[in-house]
Amino acid sequence: MVRKAVSTVLLSLTLASATACFVRTRHLTSPAASRLKRPPLNATKEQLIERVHQVSDPIRSFIMRADLSPSVLDPSKASVKDYAAVGAYVLFRRPANIRILGQEPMLGSTLFDMVSDDKEFRVSIPRKKLFIVGSNDAPATSQNKLENLRPDALLTSLVVFPPDPTTDFTILENDSERVLYILLVIRRYQDQFVLTRDIYFEGHTLQVIRQKTFDRSGAITSDTRYSAWKNHGSVSFPSEIAIQRPNDNYEVQVSVVSIRMNSSDVTESKFVLQQPPEAQLQLVK
Repeated sequence: MVRKAVSTVLLSLTLASATACFVRTRHLTSPAASRLKRPPLNATKEQLIERVHQVSDPIRSFIMRADLSPSVLDPSKASVKDYAAVGAYVLFRRPANIRILGQEPMLGSTLFDMVSDDKEFRVSIPRKKLFIVGSNDAPATSQNKLENLRPDALLTSLVVFPPDPTTDFTILENDSERVLYILLVIRRYQDQFVLTRDIYFEGHTLQVIRQKTFDRSGAITSDTRYSAWKNHGSVSFPSEIAIQRPNDNYEVQVSVVSIRMNSSDVTESKFVLQQPPEAQLQLVK
């Protein structure tokens, strides 16, 4: 009996030693470890909608100076062409007026001037002596992808508007794996319900970090990421805005240099763009 007991003890020690050779303990590193250490904030759908109101409602107008860094994608070659940053002035006035004036970095001459309301856009390209007028929902026609950049496309990304309670339904997704809350904005068109937007909130801060918009077929029209939020008086606004337009095959990185909120200088007359006498008119329908 003693010999059998001793043998059992030796066998147990041997197995424990052998098992230890094949087992190791790893320490989790960021971001997984930080997710475990920092539980996300609890938020309801109503609280997140209110969060959007907090960042959107105080903005009645702004004058922004920014650097625009465009890129053009060529899916056939799986390549991206990055262009030099362009200095730009961006004017916004509720509900849907936007004007973007792009300037040549060294000389300060106008590269493009474009305005838009909720229906129509106008673009002046002085170097080409071209003046383009069309509806905001008109299809892209130019072989030059950057000439298809519409001012209302930038407006869609620059300001995160809250859901409209008269037309929109909302659903909340709690993505615990990525520590995100995602607000799905759904709109009814006749007898169909269509996903129009996704608004992403970082789970630890409830800050808006991303917005995706969709067409009626469900394809992504824009995918925008927001970072480096700063306070401008009582208004919070992101300093870095990365815009992707996958259907249009271009991207624009917006780096805010300065911004003046709710200025009385942003009058209705600032959004009037007349055709230059020497420019050729091109209508886009």
